[in-house]
Amino acid sequence: MVELLEYLARQLVDEPDAVRVEEIDDGEDLVLRLHVAEGDVGKVIGRQGRIARALRTVVRAAAVREQRRVLVEIAD
Repeated sequence: MVELLEYLARQLVDEPDAVRVEEIDDGEDLVLRLHVAEGDVGKVIGRQGRIARALRTVVRAAAVREQRRVLVEIAD
């Protein structure tokens, strides 16, 4: 799932080398914190959060195989 989120985010931003995904295992939940360049935060969030919502949906769908709950956070 980390690779999936990283791949999708790299396709959206102007500075793909600045994309980094931090994985935090919180017992039941898996938190994926997405770090991008400061100028690319808006591109990852999108208008009214549509792109961020789509990223979360795709990652959650991939997490069904592992039967885990995955949360995606976008860090500055």
